[in-house]
Amino acid sequence: MPHLDVTVNNRTYSIACADGEEDHLRQLGRIVDGKVRELLSSVGQLGDTRLLLMASIMLADEQMELAGKLAEKTRELARVSEIKETAAGQHGKAEGRAADRLEAAAHRLEELAATLAHA
Repeated sequence: MPHLDVTVNNRTYSIACADGEEDHLRQLGRIVDGKVRELLSSVGQLGDTRLLLMASIMLADEQMELAGKLAEKTRELARVSEIKETAAGQHGKAEGRAADRLEAAAHRLEELAATLAHA
C-alpha cells in the first residue's frame, strides 16, 4: 500500500492509499488545503485541529448542498420522463385515430368510386 505526503496549512501528513489512488488523494489534499487557506484568510490561525474541523464542515456543507441539487435534478428528470411517456402515449393514440379516419375515408372513396363506376 503506497504512502504519500499531503500538505495542508504548510504541514505535511503522510497518508496511505490504495494503489493507483495517489493522484486522486493529492487532488483531495489540495482541496482541503484550499479550504483551510480560505478559513485562514477570514478567521486567522486557530490551530490545525480547529481549522481542519471547520474545513471539513465547509466541505460537508458543500457536499450536502450538491446532493440536494442532484436530488432535485433527479426529480425533474423523472417528471420530464413522465411527461415524455404521456406525450408518446397521446401521440400513439392520435396516430391511431388518424389512421382509423384515413382508413374510413379510403373506404368511403372506394364506395363512391364503385357507385360512379356503376352509374
